[in-house]
Amino acid sequence: MKNLKGKKTIMAILTVVLFAGVITYAVYEGTKKNVSLSADGDQQEFRTHAKTVGELLSEQEIAIGEHDDLSPAKDTKLEDGASIEWTKARQVQINVDQESQKIWTTEKNLDGLLEQAGIELTDHDKIQPERGSELGETDTVNIEKAYEVAMIDGGQTSNVWTTSTTVADFLKNQDIKLGEHDRVEQKLDEQVLPGSAVKVVRVEKVTDVVEESMDFSVETKKDASLLKGSEKVVQNGKEGKVERTYAIVKEDGKEVSRSMTAENVKQQPVNKVVAVGTRTMVASAAPAAAKKPAGKVVQASNSAARSAEPSGGKEFYVSATAYTASCNGCSGITSTGINLKANPNAKVIAVDPSIIPLGSKVWVEGYGYAVAGDTGGAIKGHKIDVFVSSQSQAMSFGRKKVRIKILN
Repeated sequence: MKNLKGKKTIMAILTVVLFAGVITYAVYEGTKKNVSLSADGDQQEFRTHAKTVGELLSEQEIAIGEHDDLSPAKDTKLEDGASIEWTKARQVQINVDQESQKIWTTEKNLDGLLEQAGIELTDHDKIQPERGSELGETDTVNIEKAYEVAMIDGGQTSNVWTTSTTVADFLKNQDIKLGEHDRVEQKLDEQVLPGSAVKVVRVEKVTDVVEESMDFSVETKKDASLLKGSEKVVQNGKEGKVERTYAIVKEDGKEVSRSMTAENVKQQPVNKVVAVGTRTMVASAAPAAAKKPAGKVVQASNSAARSAEPSGGKEFYVSATAYTASCNGCSGITSTGINLKANPNAKVIAVDPSIIPLGSKVWVEGYGYAVAGDTGGAIKGHKIDVFVSSQSQAMSFGRKKVRIKILN
């Protein structure tokens, strides 16, 4: 009887203990929080007593990488029904031209990766994979930065954006076609650098047939009836005609060379014949009333002859200088044959025969009566050179504007 009572007591105690355990377990389980963890699209459900996100991760032995994204943060207090997002980071290499960098990222598309890396692109840059694409399993991004290059084609210049590395590649990308004779100023394997220029010269070879004039020759014949230094046209010249064929090379529309390949004379030219005077002049520079016997160069250096201005004659102004017969290399003989060294007081001026005919009698303001008996290489147009007997006189004369009258 006592044994039976003991057994009942033990059973009662065990029942109480078991019931208490069940209640305790039920209470324990009932106080757990329901939490979901999403890792790169895979979702897991947990029931936990963890107070923070970090405690839950430790409890489940989940290691979060340094560059991973975790939301909410580890120190966030867990609430029942909380949802945790965990994105694992991976390393991606970005190559920009010749420079490379590796970055850890949790971005899913290329644009997000570029923004994270601080890389700005223009519309002309090249990138692989393409803008806006998903990264997927991609672990390398290649970028070629575009730069401006001057494209000179046929003389026309334009600035273009390119990522080409060689001239040949650049021309191909710009769809530049070269003709048979065209040329590129740079070598095709030359590197195209930012700010450089690529020049294409358009070469055209054409044939041109033209009719041109043939110059006539000038024949001279001595004539003793004409004053030395004067000329007379005996026969006018006439140009001939010739048909010439030319090979012409043009670069960028401009002619750079012309070579004659054929010639066909259509009409022979007629030569010009000119009589050249050989008669030596014996002249007087004095007024008509004061002429001396023929055969001598009359001196007109007296003040009366210098000051007596004639009433008639063609009058105009000229620029006057002075010269002597004793300069280095001077013969002392004028173009009309007057010997100035033998006649140091002769009144002779050098003229441009197209303005003042040789042999003319003239009156020069401040110099007096003289003969237009000489010419000079520097005497062109309305200029004269008056003869004086000494170098000091020539220097003293200088250059001045004077009146002149042609008397005959």
